[in-house]
Amino acid sequence: MHEQQIVAAVNSIMPFGKYAGRPLLLLPEPYLVWFHKQGFPDGKLGEQLALIYEIKLNGLEATFMPLLQR
Repeated sequence: MHEQQIVAAVNSIMPFGKYAGRPLLLLPEPYLVWFHKQGFPDGKLGEQLALIYEIKLNGLEATFMPLLQR
């Protein structure tokens, strides 16, 4: 995965649901676990959610926090 794709995933905004409007990196881990169990959406959003899930699962959230553009 390229650095640009990671930065884009970290900064992408959740477009729907309870956490609509939040950057994907700031989604709660249980929400991402739910998606992991139910299946991520198709397309780019699903790929980004899967990446953020892996980041949080491996305890790397703090490593990627500096990439978050507010």
